[in-house]
Amino acid sequence: MNGATTSGQLRAHNRVRLLRAVHDCGATRTRSQLTRDLGLARGTASVLVAGLAEDALLHEEPAPGHARGRPTQVPGPHPQGPVALAVDVREDAWELAACELGGRVTVLAVVPHDGTPQGTLGPLGEALAGHAHRLGSRVIGAGVALAGPIRHGGLVDIAHLGWRSVDVPALLSRRSADAPTPPDDAQGTAPAQGTAPAQGIAPAQGIAPAQKARPPLFVGNDTALAALAEARRGRLRGVRVGVHLHVDFDLGGVLVVDGHAVPGASGSGAEFGHMRIGASDRLCPCGAIGCWGTDVGANALLRHVGLAYGGGRGREQAERVLATSEEAVAANARALGSGIAALVNAHDPEVVVLSGHGVELLKRAGEALLAACEPGLMAIRRDAPPRIEGSALGWRGSLLGAMESVFDAFLTTEGLELWRKSHPDQACDTPDRQSVTHSTLNGESAP
Repeated sequence: MNGATTSGQLRAHNRVRLLRAVHDCGATRTRSQLTRDLGLARGTASVLVAGLAEDALLHEEPAPGHARGRPTQVPGPHPQGPVALAVDVREDAWELAACELGGRVTVLAVVPHDGTPQGTLGPLGEALAGHAHRLGSRVIGAGVALAGPIRHGGLVDIAHLGWRSVDVPALLSRRSADAPTPPDDAQGTAPAQGTAPAQGIAPAQGIAPAQKARPPLFVGNDTALAALAEARRGRLRGVRVGVHLHVDFDLGGVLVVDGHAVPGASGSGAEFGHMRIGASDRLCPCGAIGCWGTDVGANALLRHVGLAYGGGRGREQAERVLATSEEAVAANARALGSGIAALVNAHDPEVVVLSGHGVELLKRAGEALLAACEPGLMAIRRDAPPRIEGSALGWRGSLLGAMESVFDAFLTTEGLELWRKSHPDQACDTPDRQSVTHSTLNGESAP
């Protein structure tokens, strides 16, 4: 290997490191802070930032509140930079967003669905195709989070909706291929009734959308992706071994090791909600008897007060029960705490993070949860139990995790080289960034 090759490889490696650092910190750290964090020489950092700006990957703005002297610059997303499309497919609706480097999120649509594979994924495929066409060469991929185990890269089973081995990539691709091509000035698919239209994500300049190949698709389990987001931007950041539990209509959970959910042999590992914990003999829609998830979540809340449940319906009623019925909440919390004890004994985590309804259960019935957890702990675990904490990301974790899956593939030497080849005539970085309105991570999650 000659010196020129070694120098080029080092430069490519440092480009990835710098962009990764900007993304992971939420585009909040100054150039000097990033230079120090990465152990770069100031001159090297300046050259890297300039090159990344020329490639429409970074754009610098003065740090907020800077008053005197030479302004301190904060590297952030370029106005023509990469965009990840992210989707959270819940049991009753899906949410689609455009996400920039650093994690800034613009919600494009929130659309209810009928619970069937075609009625859910058909309109979603059309929406993805429309926004990919509108944004053109800026789109680096689409990440999709689904509320069920994912096998072999894209087969999903959502038992309480009756989905069995649904080929998500095939359905999305089929409908996106059938979707009519919108005109170049189209604003994408219309959002759901009552949802404000997206603003601020500009289409790519210089390359017509039709010239860009279909962006790659990444499909994952919603809890595993929420755990990924939590490891990057929330309570699991820097945690070596943790457990993440997501409570929605029922319960999902994953073991997180060194920032990554343990996938299992087929990709559907750590389905904690389908472990038999307690004495229940209730039949779960998954086909097993006594699943822990049947006693935790919105379905269990509705059942406790005698309301109809199942099929991904009743979210608003369940939220009312969560807000008003102390008895139902306490029963949910006790079931949750009992299962947490089993997971702590099995995996010895540093922290257990709860998201979705789990945050409210911990807040409203934390004492009941802990009281149910403690007796189930081994004595050695009881002496120093792990922390049990609510998510820092609220309900946005799965969507952010879908975003992270796309940027993980993009922020590589291969991903950046493909971007450069796809954008050979980028204009110079421009300081007059469009004024935009974003739904951002600021105030919703840790940077």
